[in-house]
Amino acid sequence: MHGNQLKNQHLWWRAGFGPPADRVHELAQRDPKDLFEELLKASLVKPEYFDVADPHLKEMVDSLQRNGKVRMQGLTPEERQMIRKQSVQGIYKLNVRWLQEMTDSPAQIREKMSLFWHGHFASKTVNILYDQEMLQVIRENALGNFRQLLLDVSQSASMIRFLNNDQNKVGHPNENFARELMELFTLGRGHYTETDVKESARAFTGWGTNPRGEYAFHPRLHDGGQKTFFGKTGDFSGEDIIHILLDQKQTARFITGKIYRFFVNDNPDEEKVNLLAQRFYESGYDIQDLLVAIFSSSWFYDLKNIGTQIKSPVLWMVGMRRQLPMELQNPAVQLMVERLLGQVLFAPPNVAGWPGGKHWIDSSSLMMRMQLPAIIEQSDLILTQPKEDDDLMMGMQETELPRNPKRMRNPAPAMFRTRILWDQYLRNFDSVVNADLYASIRDLLLQKTMPMNEHALIKYSNESSREARIKFYTIRLMGTPEYQLC
Repeated sequence: MHGNQLKNQHLWWRAGFGPPADRVHELAQRDPKDLFEELLKASLVKPEYFDVADPHLKEMVDSLQRNGKVRMQGLTPEERQMIRKQSVQGIYKLNVRWLQEMTDSPAQIREKMSLFWHGHFASKTVNILYDQEMLQVIRENALGNFRQLLLDVSQSASMIRFLNNDQNKVGHPNENFARELMELFTLGRGHYTETDVKESARAFTGWGTNPRGEYAFHPRLHDGGQKTFFGKTGDFSGEDIIHILLDQKQTARFITGKIYRFFVNDNPDEEKVNLLAQRFYESGYDIQDLLVAIFSSSWFYDLKNIGTQIKSPVLWMVGMRRQLPMELQNPAVQLMVERLLGQVLFAPPNVAGWPGGKHWIDSSSLMMRMQLPAIIEQSDLILTQPKEDDDLMMGMQETELPRNPKRMRNPAPAMFRTRILWDQYLRNFDSVVNADLYASIRDLLLQKTMPMNEHALIKYSNESSREARIKFYTIRLMGTPEYQLC
C-alpha cells in the first residue's frame, strides 16, 4: 500500500469514522498534515443542537416548572408512564440522529472526540431532555477547554440525577458524584482518600436541577462549613473542588492517558503520555492543543499504531456506512446492531462507560460483525436476538414491548431495508485494471493486516462481471476478522 494512503486512512479512522467513499481518490496523494488541518478546521464550527423531544412532552415539563413542581411525584401514574415512553422514543431518535451526524458531518474530529467524552462522562437517565442537553454540552466543548467541559457536565441534569447529587444535602451528604468525579472523571483510582470524598461531597450539597433540566443551586441545602480537601481548608463550593482537582497534574496525566488509548494505542507509551500530559496541563487543559500534538506527530503514524485497535461497534457501523454509502429505509435498525454488539449510545453499562479494547469482541459479537455486511447487502433479516437486558433497553420493557408473552420471548426478527449506492463506490476503481482489483479493494478496506483466508476469497469470487467482482470482494472483506481492526 502507498505510504500516504496508509497514513491518511489511519488518520481518518482514528481522528474520525473512516474515509468516505467520495474522498478515496485523495488518499494516495494527500499530505496527512494538510488533511488533518482540513478536518480540524471543519470541526471547529459550532454544532447544531439536536432537539428531537416531543413538543407535548416539553409542554408538560414546562407546566411542572410553572407550577413549582421539581419532581414527577405529583403526576398520575398514566402521566409518568407517558413521559417515560416519550423519553424512550426521543432517546432512540437522538441516537439515530447522532449516528447520521457521525456518518455525514465534515466535523469528524469533533464528533469522534464527542464519542470519547460520551464514554468518559457516562450517564443514563431515560430522560430525553437531559440527554440531548448533555450531548450538546459535550459536542460544544469537545475540542475546547477541559475545565469548562468538566464544570458544564458536572452541572448538567443528566449527571446530577445519574449520580444522585440532587439528593446531596447539608447534614446528609451523598458521596456518589464526589467519588466518581475523582475516580473516573479527573484523577483516577488510588489518587485520593476517603476523607477527600467526604469533604468534597459536602461542597457539592445544594447542586440540583429544575424540571427542564437546567442547573439550579439551592442555598438552603448547601453545607457552608469549613472543608479540608487536598491539604487546603476553606468554605469550598463545588466549583472550588473542581478547580483544586484541575490543579493536580495527575488529572492531566489521567485524561491524557485515556485519550492516548482511545486515539493512538491501547498500550500507552508512558514517556509520550507524560510529555503530552505536561503540555496539556501547561496549556490550561486545551483539548484542541492536545489533539494537535498527537495527530501532528510522526510517531502517530508508526506501524505499531496502525491496524491494531478493535473498532468499537459505533465506529464499525458508521465507518462501514462511510466507506460503502447506503440509504437506510429503517435507520432505527442500527439500534438493534448496537445492542447486539454491545454499545448502545445513551445507555452505558455503568458510570465507568464502555471498557473498549478487547472487550468489544467475543465469539458472538465477532460472528455477528462478520455476518452483517452480507445481511446489509441483501436487505436480509437479523435472526439473532439481543439479550433482554433492561439496562440496554432503557426501560422499553415497561413501555414499548408487546404484552403478549410469546412475542416477548420470540420477537420478530429485525430487517435491514437498505439500498447500497454502489455507483459512488464503484467509481473509485475505474482506473484499476482487473488484475489489481482485489489488492486495491483490500488496501482500502483493511489497515495493514491481510485476511487469513485471502486465497480462498479470491478463488471463489464472483467472476460474472467486473462490477460483480468488486461487490463480492467488498462484502467478503468487510466480513473478515481483519476488518474489525483500524
